[in-house]
Amino acid sequence: MMSSTISVYISFKRRIIFLETVAGVPGMVAAMTRHLQSLRKMRRDHGWIHTLLEEAENERMHLLTALDLKAPSLFFRLCVITSQGMFLTAFWASYLASPRFCHRFVGYLEEEAVKTYTHCIECIDDGSLKMWANMAAPPIAKKYWNLEDGAMMRDVILVIRADEAHHRMVNHTLSTIGSTDSNPYIEPGQK
Repeated sequence: MMSSTISVYISFKRRIIFLETVAGVPGMVAAMTRHLQSLRKMRRDHGWIHTLLEEAENERMHLLTALDLKAPSLFFRLCVITSQGMFLTAFWASYLASPRFCHRFVGYLEEEAVKTYTHCIECIDDGSLKMWANMAAPPIAKKYWNLEDGAMMRDVILVIRADEAHHRMVNHTLSTIGSTDSNPYIEPGQK
């Protein structure tokens, strides 16, 4: 039973760390592409860049939180570099061809992330991930999400899942509006 718990724990850590290293790519690539386009065309972006950069930064914080739990091996890091390079190149080319497709695709990826974190919460609750049930939230997570001092790892997974659900909604919305439409998720003064 203990080896099963450890196996689930290691599996979730690896999956989360790997997925979050790639998850920050779409927001950054989309923001960079829109930023350069805005500069070239010498016109406003209607608030998209800010939201996309926020998403990329938020995904990076998910990664940094997960890294508090495990330091990846050199081989794991090489796999990350390779997959990031391939995904960045493919996503950038795709974004140039069809931003709507890319935002819809990211929306679906975020749906899968919500399912992953939901499954993680279920494993914490049913006892198959006991280590996280009794683990205090990492300090970086408490600070970033303003969690209470007594926050546990389950609380961290809940806020990360909420972030992923928000990213899902934003990307599905951005896939349905025109690229020159105003971003509905930004304050009017930031456009």
